[in-house]
Amino acid sequence: MTKKVQFLAGLFLVCMCVLMLQIMETRILSVISFYHLAFFAISMAMFGMTAGSLIVYFNPMFFAPERLFANLVWITAAFSVVVVLSTTMLISTVVIDPATGFLLAVLLWGKVIALLVPPYVFAGMAISLALTRSPWPVGLVYGADLAGAAFGCLGALVLMSTLDGVSAMLMVGAIGAVASCAFALAGRDYARSTLPHWLGVLQRPGTLAVVFALVALGNAALQPNGLRLTVAKGQIEDVGNFDYVGWNSYSRIVVEKTSRNYPMMWGGSPKVQYEKIDQRYMNIDGDAGTAMYRFGGQIDEVAFLKNDITNLAYYIRNRGRSAVIGVGGGRDLLAAYVFGFRDATGVELNSIFVDLLIRRFRDFNHLADLPGVKFKVDEARSWFASAGRNRGFDLLQMSMVDTWAATGAGAFSLSENGLYTVEGWRKFLDSLAPTGVFTVSRWYSPKDVDETGRLLSLAKATLLDLGVPDPRRHLVLAAFDNLSTLIVSRAPFSRDDLVLQQIMAAPDVAALQALSAKFHLDVSPPTDDRPFFFNQLRITDPASMLRAMQADSGVIKGNLGATIVLLIIIALSFGLVVLTIVLPALPSIRRVSRPLIGAGTVYFLLIGFGFMFVEIGVIQRLSLFLGHPVYGLAIGLFAIILSTGVGSLISDRLPLGSSRRVMLWSASLACYLGALPFWLPFFVGVFEASPIVIRAAAAVLMVAPLGLLMGFGFPTGMALVNALDTRPTPWFWAINGAAGVLAASIAVAVNIAFSISTSIWLSAICYLLIGAVALALVRGSPVARGAVAAAA
Repeated sequence: MTKKVQFLAGLFLVCMCVLMLQIMETRILSVISFYHLAFFAISMAMFGMTAGSLIVYFNPMFFAPERLFANLVWITAAFSVVVVLSTTMLISTVVIDPATGFLLAVLLWGKVIALLVPPYVFAGMAISLALTRSPWPVGLVYGADLAGAAFGCLGALVLMSTLDGVSAMLMVGAIGAVASCAFALAGRDYARSTLPHWLGVLQRPGTLAVVFALVALGNAALQPNGLRLTVAKGQIEDVGNFDYVGWNSYSRIVVEKTSRNYPMMWGGSPKVQYEKIDQRYMNIDGDAGTAMYRFGGQIDEVAFLKNDITNLAYYIRNRGRSAVIGVGGGRDLLAAYVFGFRDATGVELNSIFVDLLIRRFRDFNHLADLPGVKFKVDEARSWFASAGRNRGFDLLQMSMVDTWAATGAGAFSLSENGLYTVEGWRKFLDSLAPTGVFTVSRWYSPKDVDETGRLLSLAKATLLDLGVPDPRRHLVLAAFDNLSTLIVSRAPFSRDDLVLQQIMAAPDVAALQALSAKFHLDVSPPTDDRPFFFNQLRITDPASMLRAMQADSGVIKGNLGATIVLLIIIALSFGLVVLTIVLPALPSIRRVSRPLIGAGTVYFLLIGFGFMFVEIGVIQRLSLFLGHPVYGLAIGLFAIILSTGVGSLISDRLPLGSSRRVMLWSASLACYLGALPFWLPFFVGVFEASPIVIRAAAAVLMVAPLGLLMGFGFPTGMALVNALDTRPTPWFWAINGAAGVLAASIAVAVNIAFSISTSIWLSAICYLLIGAVALALVRGSPVARGAVAAAA
């Protein structure tokens, strides 16, 4: 290989590692804490990489062009070492609910930030050096940067599907060391004396690559022993009781050893005397529990399932075809068989659960051996949206499909929220036979509207959307203790059942939404545009906040904890951004004209906020379309990075150097963003029943024009301000990075309080304002004036 190819390969691998690390950290953090931290990993990556690039900028003598390869070798080697060290410390990190100790929670989240940021600082240094010091064309170097980042999004899915989460992150460290090897080959004559002797290991990247790769593979082979997560959801795990641990790109499944106890049931009748049975407790990401019963194939072994309130609907529909959303340990499919169904289909997103039932624990539970039982590994909305055999069900069951992790995280979890929207329920009701029923079980509080109220609101809104004139005749609600079961029928029930009367009496969807203000609790029907079923805290309503603070338990209490964590992260991010990015960049604006500083600052603030509002909104929307947040994050970032990169490259050949071009660009982007929420539902509807590969391709197609146009923003701004004065460049870099770090958290809050569309429309406003500021910069640019004069 030539020196150029080796250099580009090294850059490709570094950028790939950065994106893989971001996505994998969301997976690890989902076990340690909750699912609402996807935006947090993105923010920390932006923060660290901005800080790294400023370190390079402010130390031009140390990072001289002639020492490019020497610096790249040790920096990327340091990146790999820090990734491994960060991982080993992160796996034992505890985070707590702020309600149990606010100051301690702040300190612990500060520790998480301190562990997440360092790898990105070194990555930012390496990428900044490669882009600003290399002897090859910037377009070529930038292309390798983009390609690596884009493929890193896909590489993360591959690694997480083949290794456990901890081993996958260790493998990122090994790949980072391989990048260092590539840089070492490209600059064989680099000096070794630039580092202290005790840091000499950073000049042996080959050794690091081999050692880290062997550690990663060996650790994977040792699971569930070896390096592993020791804390989940704030609790120390008892690995001695683990019989199996399985990881994939969107979950960690733990199966405990067999125990003999009373059967695990959601809402078992207290009037029945149960016998102890053998069962295995299972959890998803450390908290969401289910069980697998020992089942030898005789239905009488699990007859106790007739006494669980979640199975109430089987008393009125028990013949024909049934389907279950969320197979888990197989209890709902067993219930279908117990009541009489002999055609039962389990639709399960997580292939691990299906593998446990049909292969690994088949001798323990013979559900897979029952005639007529079928398993489908697919996202439920997509599977039921497809035509043909996926219609005509007499009973469709969805019991407690949320994971408590999602409920605790409240507004910020999208892992199953796509199953609890009007659009999703339309798909489910459309799949029923004319007299079929859809049964859903959720938590219930006799003293509060809580989840049951919102569930009922969602059911009624869906029936109204389907044109049902009197939804009350299609609904039955039963509650026992802390659980409720709602049965929704395509045809009217034989008699009216009045439950939660105020919600049922609401004449339309607008009236349902108005009830939220009355209850100081969000009971509005969730939609794909605001799919946060598990968040009932109205953060814009002080009375709702007070109600949450007074609650002893329940969903709203978890919502409050998640909101406080969000505020802690925003505050910590703001402090770190000011101290490590903004303040160090301040000297660069001394003796620079105030109009330029003002206009440039506004421009790069708006670019940061506009871009992140789109990125977070698109990722959350794609999470529903693709079936899981990890897919939304990976495919969304892949499409955004690739298309914005192409847009940036095109901006070099087609610069926005005239007022007309600036206005056309700004208006085109704002129009696309403004229209996106209106046509996106139709676009999604066309592809929703397609396989995941087709849906992913459609997602990239949807994002591509948007990213292409957004790619013009940053390089155009830099070109315009540099044409006037190059001295404040670090300041504008810092402002853009700071805005991006803070905007990610703010975008999440906007989506929760209002809608994903609101976030996208705010982005459209940002880009319209950017056009106005850019217009002022264009008119003040001597380059632009020269171009206009030449054209005249």
